[in-house]
Amino acid sequence: MNMLQTLFPNIDDWGEIGHACIDTLLMLGGSLLLTILIGLPLGVLLYLTGKGQLRPMPKLYAVTSLLVNILRSVPFIILMIVLMPVTYFLVGTKLGIRGAIPPLVIGAAPFFARLVETALREVQQGVIEASQAMGASLWQIVRHVLLPEARGGLFAGVTVTAIALVGYTAMGGAIGSGGLGDLAYRYGYLSYKSDYMLVTVALLIVLVQLLQMIGDRIVTRYKRS
Repeated sequence: MNMLQTLFPNIDDWGEIGHACIDTLLMLGGSLLLTILIGLPLGVLLYLTGKGQLRPMPKLYAVTSLLVNILRSVPFIILMIVLMPVTYFLVGTKLGIRGAIPPLVIGAAPFFARLVETALREVQQGVIEASQAMGASLWQIVRHVLLPEARGGLFAGVTVTAIALVGYTAMGGAIGSGGLGDLAYRYGYLSYKSDYMLVTVALLIVLVQLLQMIGDRIVTRYKRS
């Protein structure tokens, strides 16, 4: 601890940094879970209703695709501000971890849905046709063919989305979402204590590297040759 105080003399409370790390992990975990639960079926819908796919529905695909593109194109910090009334309606607050999760999910779910759609498009058409020839229903093809065959791409998409969410949580600190981003903004930017900025950036880098390493291992394990 003495060494840390020598290296970073402007940091008064390391416990606050630890608490910010926990807040960031809670935001990441909660929002990632909800993003997968929403983005996965949305991505499957985009795939199934696309041109030349199993259930082509041009109008439904066009509407869904447009909505996904609109949400993906809005910068996250602006999205958080715009969604404040919605966030307050859903969770009863605009600040803190609870206030951050709804915009995190709304911002990341469309992004993940596109990754899911891309992963499903990489499944070999011959495998799907073989399942249809054996009389498999649409639900059976999705559950037992598409999702298992696309596991590598899906896990890669989860990894990319988790890393994007880390950046989103940091941006959310500018409007009081808590976590490392909030700490960097309040102390590193507003109070000109560069030590806080350096430490929070280093911790975010470590978190991203860990997520990438874990994701790469999972993708390598489940990717089909």
